[in-house]
Amino acid sequence: MAFVSIYTVGRLNYPYDHPASREFFEVGYEVMRQASKTGQLVEEFSPYGVPIPEEATKGDGFPVLTLTVWKSLQGLHRFTYAGQHRQAMRDRSKWMVPYQEKHLSYVVWWTEKVKDVSWQEAFKRYNYYLEHGPTSFAFDFKQAFDEKGEKYLIM
Repeated sequence: MAFVSIYTVGRLNYPYDHPASREFFEVGYEVMRQASKTGQLVEEFSPYGVPIPEEATKGDGFPVLTLTVWKSLQGLHRFTYAGQHRQAMRDRSKWMVPYQEKHLSYVVWWTEKVKDVSWQEAFKRYNYYLEHGPTSFAFDFKQAFDEKGEKYLIM
């Protein structure tokens, strides 16, 4: 059984201890609590102590990274665009720095083993996507691939 991983990167408008940033983290904790209740979330990796990649530190703001593993692409997509996570994405501008140019805020990839997922792997996939665009190695929801590497339309 293959699993799907997602790495997200953004920058907060304010320092981590600012009231607006604290609100972001409170909402984030609730969102992750809901994710665990879906039965689709397999693993959440802590960003604490992870060296922040250069692309996350460029520009204004304070970097925020997430890395999670899910049972299915469909389950991840359904969670992303529903419930409290959907509302958090709508409220994004309250917490996150807007990007002047097109910016990749996440990358998705397939893995056979959860133990193969790491921050280093996430950074590698993200950079690969930036250089090559979406492929079966690293993709987004708009141009997705199934676990066999075939183009996949998420419904």
